[in-house]
Amino acid sequence: MEIRKFGSQGLKTSQLGLGCMGMSEFYGPGDDAESIKVIHRAIERGVTFLDTSDAYGPFTNEVLVGKAIKGKRDQVLLATKFGIVRDLTDPNLRSISGTPAYVASACEASLKRLDVEVIDLYYLHRVDPATPIETTVAAMGDLVKAGKVKTLGLSEVTPATLRKAHNVHPITAVQNEYSLWSREPEDGVLATCQELGIAFVPYSPLGRGFLTGNIKKFDDLAADDWRRLAPRFMGDNFQKNLNLVTKLEAFAAKKNCTISQLALAWVVAQGDNLFPIPGTKRMKYLEENIDALNVTFSKEELKELDTIAPKNVAVGNRYMEGAMKFINA
Repeated sequence: MEIRKFGSQGLKTSQLGLGCMGMSEFYGPGDDAESIKVIHRAIERGVTFLDTSDAYGPFTNEVLVGKAIKGKRDQVLLATKFGIVRDLTDPNLRSISGTPAYVASACEASLKRLDVEVIDLYYLHRVDPATPIETTVAAMGDLVKAGKVKTLGLSEVTPATLRKAHNVHPITAVQNEYSLWSREPEDGVLATCQELGIAFVPYSPLGRGFLTGNIKKFDDLAADDWRRLAPRFMGDNFQKNLNLVTKLEAFAAKKNCTISQLALAWVVAQGDNLFPIPGTKRMKYLEENIDALNVTFSKEELKELDTIAPKNVAVGNRYMEGAMKFINA
């Protein structure tokens, strides 16, 4: 596992991270004991970058990650997020807050749940449209001054928002969705990160599991799986998007790898400042994802993949309508 410079604030981490969200919510039932084993195995194999958020669970995923890194804190770059406010009386209700008071209280709560003294990378999960980004980032910078946070990150932001934020306090990483069926960051965010020396963290690099080839019909999704409400997985969109999977499976067969490894290796190939965080709660898929680092491409193969999966190849929005309004477009 290659260890790379992560942003311009002195951090280093593995070129591949582990997204922990699905261990606690969204993708069917979880098993905390098994998830902790997966995290431990990831660390054994050189994965030093763990990603969570107070919104996952809600709150319980941070507790899980905190338990998993007990006694291993110095082996990982720990990233968590704030800004998506979950309603405990109705977990389906969400709001966004980036006010200075909320920044401070959310950080204190995350530190307690994670049971750590400092967070290595603290992201604003979604930009609060009611609070200037400069105000939010200034409050986040106060956390760095107080020694509670080492570096700052943003999630789902545009180049313009990123520049405004970076002018207030150095931004170490940007986490946006990026995969063979979600290539929006190519419209400016990737270039801006490269220019400013900011690490780019692609989340859902396997297309929320669709690019694994393991989901062939809608009923393959568990009853409580949030993807049942995601436009790309619904109705005719599902069948149309399967056409992409079929083409990628054929390409993967020629490469003698799985479609998951093909999709993940493609993301890795997009630049040395990219640190994808595929998520899994199963040992089998963790091993498969890490082994994707052995897959490489020629220039001709990358051109062929661009033809198979061009921008806007996916049919349907990334999120349902209510969640799309929180994207900083």
